[in-house]
Amino acid sequence: MIFETVIGVEVHAQLRTKSKMFCGCGTTFGLSANSQTCPVCLGLPGSLPVINRTAVDMAVRAGLALNCTVAANNLFARKNYFYPDLPKGYQISQYESPICQHGWIEMRDGDGIKRIRIRRAHLEEDAGKNIHETGTSGSRIDLNRAGTPLLEIVTEPDMCTADEVVAYLKGLREILMYLDVCDGNMEEGSFRCEPNLSLRPSGQKEFGTKVELKNINSFKYVKDAVEYEIKRQTKVLNEGGKIRQETRLWNIERGETAVMRSKEEAHDYRYFPDPDLVPLKLDDEWIEGFRAELPELPALRMKRFVSDYGLPEYDAAILTASKGMADYFEVCAKQFNQPKTVSNWVMGELIRELNNSKTDISASLITPERLVNLLQMVDKGTISLKVAREIFPELYSNGKTPEQIVQEKGLTQVSDEGALAKIIEDVLSKNPGQFAQFKEGKQQVLGFLVGQVMKASGGKANPGKVNELLKKKLSV
Repeated sequence: MIFETVIGVEVHAQLRTKSKMFCGCGTTFGLSANSQTCPVCLGLPGSLPVINRTAVDMAVRAGLALNCTVAANNLFARKNYFYPDLPKGYQISQYESPICQHGWIEMRDGDGIKRIRIRRAHLEEDAGKNIHETGTSGSRIDLNRAGTPLLEIVTEPDMCTADEVVAYLKGLREILMYLDVCDGNMEEGSFRCEPNLSLRPSGQKEFGTKVELKNINSFKYVKDAVEYEIKRQTKVLNEGGKIRQETRLWNIERGETAVMRSKEEAHDYRYFPDPDLVPLKLDDEWIEGFRAELPELPALRMKRFVSDYGLPEYDAAILTASKGMADYFEVCAKQFNQPKTVSNWVMGELIRELNNSKTDISASLITPERLVNLLQMVDKGTISLKVAREIFPELYSNGKTPEQIVQEKGLTQVSDEGALAKIIEDVLSKNPGQFAQFKEGKQQVLGFLVGQVMKASGGKANPGKVNELLKKKLSV
């Protein structure tokens, strides 16, 4: 039987606040276990939560960027379930009245555009973390994350392949990072994605039984897990079995999903309004103020890079994938009016060094001004393109200016016609056979002679000048 896949995605995006959702404890990653806790995030009797204003601001900005309707009236609810990492026995979330709903984002789908609908985006607090260490008799609990503000973003079931899921997640992550509401760090759990997928016979309207894939921390693993789960469910259904509604984890070592627990329904959580939090009302004028302040988002910036700078779509997509990279390129392009050249250097040499050193572009020692300086030296003929590429790693690592490195190493390009003429005379005198061959019409010999001149000059000769002078000399 032929089946079609139906996929929706839930994303938990940690908001970039300095304090937690309902208390003043910090949200810094990697501190010692249970060092960022207080009676409120531990849920101790008598403690009272207070809504984090900055988290609400960030949620509104995200919702507007995702084309959502922002709710004027908001209500927080208690979601009741019992796990060791949830000390209160409930999670404060939103249920019937999410802060944002009915939005969408668009992504590339072959030669066209596909719209993925956003069902809702709501605020909630994170739970703690269980620590399982090999060789120990039990597990431990770190409650530093308990109370950390999250924006849970839920799509409609509009995707049908693993590639579509990855494309959606990348697009969503870029938007949130452009807004500076989430750092997008998947390894640290700041951007956690949970695909929900089911299979149904081709042409059938009713959905099949849904399986949730939990907390996958890389785009590669998302793709692998979704593709595996599609194959698994197809095999079960073709053999006459039934799919169980459950939550499954992705096992990286085995390359397969495994059952974590049976999947709960909303009524299993027994939602009810949180008695300690008053309803939250958002003023329309306040919401529209955030709309007016939205930055240029990745999709629009990519189109502008193509139209304003004449870049290929491939270049524009890479450069606008992060706001820092796009800003860097624009600063360079405004100072050095050769956008394609700038693009080549940013996407080639600069990104390579950033990846090798695992450094964000904001911390690069090669500032836009230094890269422009290097490109101007090549453009003016002060140094060759080959030299520029050779000194780039050193330029990146030590923070010196291009002029300093070129002067220290004596790499200034020789363009003086008198000096080059002497080198050419010497090369021709040592290669009379090639001189004669050129005179006989063998034009390919010119390349050999240019190479000899470059070698004799230690690579410092200006190749353009060498070609020009050699042609004049050989045509005499």
